[in-house]
Amino acid sequence: MLIRDYRPDDDGEIARLLRLAFGVTQQVTQLAEYWPKGWNDRRAQVAELDGRPVGFIRVREYQQYFGGAAVPMGGVASVAVAPHVRRRGVASALLAAAIADMREHGEVISALYQSAIPVYRLSGWENVGVYERAQVGPQDFATLPRPAGDVPVRLADKADLPAIHAAYTAVASTVDGMLDRATAEMAPERVLDFDVVLVAGEDARGYLTAARYGDRLVCHDVVAPDRDTALALLGSLASWTGQLTKVELRIMDPAWWQLLRTRPTDYFPEVDPWMLRVVDLPAAVAARGWPTAAHLAPLAVDIEVHDEQAPWHTGRHRLVLDGGTVRCEPGGSGAVRLSARALGPWFAGSSDSAALRRAGLLDGDADAARLLDVLTGAPHPVRMADSF
Repeated sequence: MLIRDYRPDDDGEIARLLRLAFGVTQQVTQLAEYWPKGWNDRRAQVAELDGRPVGFIRVREYQQYFGGAAVPMGGVASVAVAPHVRRRGVASALLAAAIADMREHGEVISALYQSAIPVYRLSGWENVGVYERAQVGPQDFATLPRPAGDVPVRLADKADLPAIHAAYTAVASTVDGMLDRATAEMAPERVLDFDVVLVAGEDARGYLTAARYGDRLVCHDVVAPDRDTALALLGSLASWTGQLTKVELRIMDPAWWQLLRTRPTDYFPEVDPWMLRVVDLPAAVAARGWPTAAHLAPLAVDIEVHDEQAPWHTGRHRLVLDGGTVRCEPGGSGAVRLSARALGPWFAGSSDSAALRRAGLLDGDADAARLLDVLTGAPHPVRMADSF
């Protein structure tokens, strides 16, 4: 089996492979039909057997917020293997090639949406967060209190794009796992393509985007830095009562969803878990934000990492907190041992060391392991509001 870069003459075979893998009903014959908004074919790889493509993987260039810093992340997508060669190591070989490719491109972590969970776990990814939507009736928004002050809501225009992006960044950077939408893959200027784009406040300090599908309004974003802005934007959704039956909200910021409601609401949640992998541990530690570091006394934790797919960071390291920063140095006693799968939940702060120990992903000195929790503030929720 040969793993190689995608070539334009693979197009028809890969389109067929993706149709089979993901159950696409329309007769897509070219990737330009599968991804009409385009794609970066420089970051796609193909598994070839007997001269024919039998597997495909794509890496998208993102940045993901952890500790308030935008960390370079490779988003793995469109992993597909032909049915007749499954369980023969094709997916594992593609994932190994992608890990090496991401390191070469400086993407120190990687995320993907789970499908073939055992394969991803064997390659070092582990569950850390969710992509969550909630469906509610538009009439439920009429029960929300009104803003305390005057918060005008109006249609957005092109001049509002910088403020919209700034509003998103201000909120998303406080939620571990959210994507930085300044990257080329995100194309932030496309926000005006939605059916509904509202901004709140004279300074456009918050915004709402939505698209209508039949009797359903899908809210892509509801971004608000404060209570009154959130109430103004959410309250505007009550105007759809009688025109449609459902409003679907992507839960980017759980604060307004959990803390602003004044009565129990019947809603239907949809949750897609996603997985994270650390591609290069020292570089990932250097790129991450560490909000608690400035408030802690100097400390050091000796760890040992076992990662067959990323041998460049396998071995012993010392995590050192000093002067308000955290760094990862070679050496130490290896007092806490972590598998490749443990690194993602630890880095994200989604699981504490006790949970990782129960799952068989961590062992060694319990007191030292608890210091790992202190560094990331684990455990806490981690979420994304974009799919790929």
